[in-house]
Amino acid sequence: MRSTSRVVAAASIPGRIARLDWRAIEAALDEQGYATTAPLLEADECVALGRLFTDERRFRSRIDMARYRFGVGEYKYFAAPLPGPVAALRTELYRRLAPVANRWMETLGSAERYPSDLGTYLARCAAHGQTRPTPLLLRYTAGGYNCLHQDLYGALAFPFQVTCVLSRVDADYTGGEILLVEQRPRAQSRGEAIVLARGEAIVFPNRVRPVRGARGWFRATVRHGVSRIRSGERLSLGIIFHDAE
Repeated sequence: MRSTSRVVAAASIPGRIARLDWRAIEAALDEQGYATTAPLLEADECVALGRLFTDERRFRSRIDMARYRFGVGEYKYFAAPLPGPVAALRTELYRRLAPVANRWMETLGSAERYPSDLGTYLARCAAHGQTRPTPLLLRYTAGGYNCLHQDLYGALAFPFQVTCVLSRVDADYTGGEILLVEQRPRAQSRGEAIVLARGEAIVFPNRVRPVRGARGWFRATVRHGVSRIRSGERLSLGIIFHDAE
């Protein structure tokens, strides 16, 4: 029964993603640099993914954030093959985001273009020596946080990534807002703090985004992090589309 429920959950994810208001998501990405979604995962799926955190067989590596001065907390990169729901989210979200990524690259005057399907893009990553999967689970407890950073693992980097929160704000944890900081040339940084309900997701730039200025388009650098957890435990799923060296 458990195996069957996992298959059903993964199979239903493409339908959920197809039903999202992608016109509104694209508009939000263009206008404010990020977009939030309705729940991509149901409560039981969030719980099931969170429980994987203690199963070391499912992961290729673990990072103690304090050791590297990344923050306070820990995260684990999934090993291949990815869990069904994670693979489904990665595949379907990439397909929807690739056209937006290509439009952004054209706006910024970059020759970089992205294929329409994830498999072809991962083959391109592999040709550049990037073969290790990058989707991950992150865990913070009271006092934990994640410093502002960018997730770049080699020469190739897809312009978007996604975070889906698996825990319940104000029930399982407090604090822990998702932080986005945008640096525009010759201007002070602009910050956003975003709170998601369990199963909801945020799409945001991996590194830069196009912003229209008085003299045309320019690149704004974006970094992301997580504010301090005031109480409880916060688990989240990170979906990065490029693989790592």
